[in-house]
Amino acid sequence: MIMVYVAGTIGFILGFALGMHIISLKLKNKSREELLTNKALWWAYGTLNWIIGLVGCLSAIYLYNLNL
Repeated sequence: MIMVYVAGTIGFILGFALGMHIISLKLKNKSREELLTNKALWWAYGTLNWIIGLVGCLSAIYLYNLNL
């Protein structure tokens, strides 16, 4: 049972890292000032990163349960 938590945690961390990578590619052309002042970017890309992390967590749990 404890391994489900380990799989979920690892999946979340890897999903979060993937989200950060996607965000860095999408925001490459934005200026520093725009990133610091535009609150719409914070909500859009911040939420996107958490959603990708959650999908990574759920995918890891699904794959773990599939292999049992």
